[in-house]
Amino acid sequence: MKEDPLKEKSLAFAVEIVKAAKRLRDERREFALSDQLLRSGTSIGANLAEARSAASRKDFLAKCKISQKECAETSFWLQLLARCELLPEDQIRSLSDACAELRRMLSATCTTLEAHEGK
Repeated sequence: MKEDPLKEKSLAFAVEIVKAAKRLRDERREFALSDQLLRSGTSIGANLAEARSAASRKDFLAKCKISQKECAETSFWLQLLARCELLPEDQIRSLSDACAELRRMLSATCTTLEAHEGK
């Protein structure tokens, strides 16, 4: 079976998000922001998993677009955490870079799907 880079990157990103959320809870006792980060950051891969079982190309595209939106939301939470200095700079930078890479990949996927829509 062919390896899916988007699946692998979104899963690896979700793992790092779980670790960051755990750190926020354990070390900073920050639960609200931790929950927001955890929900949006893990939702990227979850929506992509759901997209793989889509009933149509249109359904697949819709799930990919939801993943894009979750990436944007995750990026916001990371920026907020950085400004509040709740996570180390290196961890924020790493997560932000990975999130930006996922956004680029999702954008390219959606653009390709949209270009083939109706064909």
